[in-house]
Amino acid sequence: MSRRQVGLFFGSFNPVHIGHMILANFMATRTELDEVWMVVSPQNPLKQRGSLARDHDRLHLVELAIGDNPNLRVSRVEFDLPKPSYTVDTLAVLREKHPNYDFALIMGSDNLVSFAKWKNHDIILRDFRILVYRRPGYADGPFAEHPSVLIYDAPLMQLSATYVRDCLKNGTSVRYLVPAAVEEELLKSGMYR
Repeated sequence: MSRRQVGLFFGSFNPVHIGHMILANFMATRTELDEVWMVVSPQNPLKQRGSLARDHDRLHLVELAIGDNPNLRVSRVEFDLPKPSYTVDTLAVLREKHPNYDFALIMGSDNLVSFAKWKNHDIILRDFRILVYRRPGYADGPFAEHPSVLIYDAPLMQLSATYVRDCLKNGTSVRYLVPAAVEEELLKSGMYR
């Protein structure tokens, strides 16, 4: 039996928007991955809470965004890890929990540029593939030629969660910026207002 290829797309998803969903779906359907897990990052207790919504609210919004897409899943694995959680530790926990899966990391080229600053980045490069989507204004960086790194031209949107939050705060429409089920929940709950 072949091992399941799972891509991990980390984010605060505060809130999840269609830009995230387009990327997740692209990686799940246009690469060798079988599925993509959207890993919701928890609130860092050392940082100011600021505009970050509660962990479980953001997780719920990602569940709503995914809906019945069989290629996407949401993961709360980092909620149960010591904080701050480092990617290398999360990868080790997932590998232990799911020994029949091959995990790959999904990141933008902006993260690849600063990847040398990540905790144990050399171990991540040794043990995992990294699927990178190009971001305008960022070179591929020093790791682009590494055999573990695969670079893709995915469709990108110039849309940020900050923009969505500002719309909600100002009472302007977020229709088409977020999946319909997410819009409905945001309006019903009054989150970010």
